[in-house]
Amino acid sequence: MENIEKKLREEARKLLIEKQVDVVVGYEKGTLPLTATPCFITNPDDAEKLVWNRFCTQNLAKFVHDLVMQHRESQKRVKPEARIKKAFGIVARGCTSRSIVIHLVEKQYDRSEVVILGVPCTGYVDRKKLAVLLNGEEILDGAVDGDHLTVRTASGEKKFALKDVLADNCLTCRFNNPVISDVMAGDPAPAMDAASEYAEVEAFEKLPIEERWAYFTKEMEKCIRCAACRNACPSCYCRICFAEQSQPQWVGIGEDRSDTQMFQLMRMYHMVGRCVDCGSGISVCPMGVDLRKFLKKLDKDAFEFFEHRAGASLDVPAPLSTFKENDKEDFIYHPGGGSH
Repeated sequence: MENIEKKLREEARKLLIEKQVDVVVGYEKGTLPLTATPCFITNPDDAEKLVWNRFCTQNLAKFVHDLVMQHRESQKRVKPEARIKKAFGIVARGCTSRSIVIHLVEKQYDRSEVVILGVPCTGYVDRKKLAVLLNGEEILDGAVDGDHLTVRTASGEKKFALKDVLADNCLTCRFNNPVISDVMAGDPAPAMDAASEYAEVEAFEKLPIEERWAYFTKEMEKCIRCAACRNACPSCYCRICFAEQSQPQWVGIGEDRSDTQMFQLMRMYHMVGRCVDCGSGISVCPMGVDLRKFLKKLDKDAFEFFEHRAGASLDVPAPLSTFKENDKEDFIYHPGGGSH
């Protein structure tokens, strides 16, 4: 990690000095122990703040998209001859790079507007898992040592195997190295357990439909409609979300059970072929709603029906924006067939 950080800082500093980018979006040490927080580096000397460790959780592609849109908005009132172009650097692991690919494929910004500082990833610590193992005790200090995480609380020191505290999406990640980058800060990371990527979904599919619906309704009853999942998601970038439209009004704004279910269902289907399983939406949910199971089901279907993996390639269009002349269309003629 130290060598990656060193390379990352060097490259970020170079980009800023040479004015290839106006800002580098990365991570810096958080104010709480065992945390990292997104940061925006504009001064070359501040590149030393950049960190890369097991506590870098957020998908930074969200911030780059917002920065691009804000800059474009700021240029609307400027005379054409006085308008300036900006480029944004971003620290990107596998899932972040896939979100950038989705932005590019969906023509949200040009490739020239983003410089990708790729980093290899072997997973980040899930704070919720850690909190359960610590019985909610406050973390005073801690460090990662090889394959273990040592944590100090008021009751003493505790040691955990990293595999027990890594986020579920990291454990089965098949894209733990960037799919696209301008420079790599480190050697490629070893593969994760991608063979088990859909194991949980496959087990869920085998349940009777009544049990699956009961699980969905139980999880949705936890939802308080705070929209944290939407706001953290790099693929949710609509200027006006359907959930807030009044003409027409798709869903109510209250706590009606059916409105909450509709909000989540519609948002999930907006994620078809667009969810990179970065874990951002799940990590920010204050109620612990199991959104991942349903999103991974859609991801699995997109691959099985259309051989599509979200953000895997710049040359592959989204599954809902293209078609194949030789598509068998079995899923249309037999919608109830199999487990789908």
